[in-house]
Amino acid sequence: MGTHVIKMPDIGEGIAEVELSVWHVKVGDMVVEDQVLADVMTDKAMVDIPSPVHGKVIALGGQPGEVMAVGSVLISIEVEGAGNVKESTAPAAAIKEAPVAAPKVEAVVESKPAAAAPRPAAVCQGPMVAREADERPLASPAVRKHALDLGIQLRLVRGSGPAGRILHEDLDTWLAQGQSNASSTVAAYAQRNDEQQIPVIGMRRKIAQRMQDATQRAAHFSYVEEIDVTAVEELRAHLNEKHGATRGKLTLLPFLVRALVVALRDFPQINARYDDEAQVITRLGAVHVGIATQAEIGLMVPVVRHAEARSLWDNATEISRLATAARTGKASRDELSGSTITLTSLGALGGIVSTPVLNLPEVAIVGVNKIVERPMVVKGQIVIRKMMNLSSSFDHRVVDGMDAAQFIQAVRSLLEQPATLFVE
Repeated sequence: MGTHVIKMPDIGEGIAEVELSVWHVKVGDMVVEDQVLADVMTDKAMVDIPSPVHGKVIALGGQPGEVMAVGSVLISIEVEGAGNVKESTAPAAAIKEAPVAAPKVEAVVESKPAAAAPRPAAVCQGPMVAREADERPLASPAVRKHALDLGIQLRLVRGSGPAGRILHEDLDTWLAQGQSNASSTVAAYAQRNDEQQIPVIGMRRKIAQRMQDATQRAAHFSYVEEIDVTAVEELRAHLNEKHGATRGKLTLLPFLVRALVVALRDFPQINARYDDEAQVITRLGAVHVGIATQAEIGLMVPVVRHAEARSLWDNATEISRLATAARTGKASRDELSGSTITLTSLGALGGIVSTPVLNLPEVAIVGVNKIVERPMVVKGQIVIRKMMNLSSSFDHRVVDGMDAAQFIQAVRSLLEQPATLFVE
C-alpha cells in the first residue's frame, strides 16, 4: 500500500490561495476516481476538487473556513501500489488528521455541554434515527429553521436526500408519523436559552467581504420610481398564451433586460465599470446583465452575456438556465463574472422600496420591487392599474444624479409603452 497526496491545485487567474469551504469526505471513507472530495472558494466561484485515484482517506489537510495556499497538502489517500510520495517525505505534522464535520453549505455550531461524552450511534427503522451527540446531520439553513420552529431535534430525523440530507419532506414525515419526545413540542411562551454560533466561511464570507468593500469604496445613491406595468403584463400574458407551449413562458425579467438594453444606448455612462485604483472608467458596448440569484449557499450573480444581441425568449431561456445553475451550485466561474450592470429582484417579496448595493466594479444596479394593483388617475378617471417600483443604486463617483434619473425614466417609458421595446 502507498500514500497518494493531493495538493491544492492551481485554479488559474493568478490565484495564490483559496478558502476550503466544504469537505465531502472524512477520514476512513473509501473514494473512487472523479469523486468530489471538497469544495473550495475563490474570489469568484465555488470549485469542486475531484479525486484522481481510488483509495481510503487517511488524512485531511484543513478545516472548512481555512484559507489554504496553492500547492499545500489538501488530502492524503491510501492507495494500492506505491502512491506518489515516500513515507519518509510525507511529514505527519503537515497533515491534520482530526475528523472533519459532515459536508454542509452553511455551518451552524450548536452549543452543548463541554463534558458531554459521545455515545454510539443507533439507527432505527422509520423516520427516526439516533446520532452521536456531537454529530450534525446534513440539512439546509431553511430546513434547520423549519425544524427549530417545529421543535424537532434534527439529529433524530432520518434524511432521505443525497448523503442522508434532511429535507422538508422528512420533517413532514416525522410529524405525520407522530414521532415526538419531550423536546419536540415547544411551548409558545417558554423561555429559551439556546444559542447558535455561525462561522462566516465559504460563500457567506465572500458575500460579506464584497458588500463591505462596495459600501466602503463606492459613493452610493439610490433613486426610486414607480412604473405602470399594466400594459407590459398584458403583453406578457398574451405572448405566453400564444407561444408559451412552444417557446416557453415569459416572466417580467426578460422585458426588464430588454428595457435596460434599449435605454443604455442613450446612457453609455451607466453601462460601465470603474477601476478606482487606476482611475479609469470603461464604457462597454456589450450589455452583460448580472441577475442576482438567491442560492442555498448565498447570493450569486450569474451573467446573461450580450443581452443586446438576444431576443426576448433567448434572454428568458438564458436567465432560467443560469438561475438553475446558480441555485444548484453548478454555475462556472465564467458564468459568474463579467457583468456590466446588475438586475436584482425578490419577486413577490420585493417590498415597496429597497436600496440595493452595487456589484463593483459596476456603477449601477436596478432593483425590482413587487407588483401591486392600485387605484390610479388616468385621463381624469380612477382606474385599477398594476404598479411596480424600481429601486436603483448608482455610484455617484461616476454617475450624476440627473443621468441616473433620466436613465430610469427612459426604462419607465419603455415598459409603460412596451411596443417601443421592439421598435428600431
